[in-house]
Amino acid sequence: MSGILFLCIHNAGRSQMAAGFARELSGGDVLILSGGSEPADSVNPVAIDVMNEVGIDISQFVPQKYNDDLLNAVDVVVTMGCGDTCPYIPGKRYVDWPLDDPKGKPLEDVRRIRDEIKAHVTELLAQL
Repeated sequence: MSGILFLCIHNAGRSQMAAGFARELSGGDVLILSGGSEPADSVNPVAIDVMNEVGIDISQFVPQKYNDDLLNAVDVVVTMGCGDTCPYIPGKRYVDWPLDDPKGKPLEDVRRIRDEIKAHVTELLAQL
């Protein structure tokens, strides 16, 4: 089974939305994980709201720090704004999505970010 790890700084917005879309769109055929370099205490409530708008519930997920187990479990690592704090392991496929951080943004901006993430996830899954 292929696996994707979505990484951002706080694992509370972008990476959680990406993981939510990937779980939904892959139909369980791909291992989906997410993590952050400096995890927040909880998922961004606005990210939860905009994902609920499209029928995907990410409210039960908890931000977590990435670790070697997560990195070794996947084939593809998708980074979203974590820059030099994101890990690099030779032999993995790395993809960077330059997305705005939804933290503190108004609802309409977070919806735009959500839609960008969905487009990226759809394209990535088609490549696997």
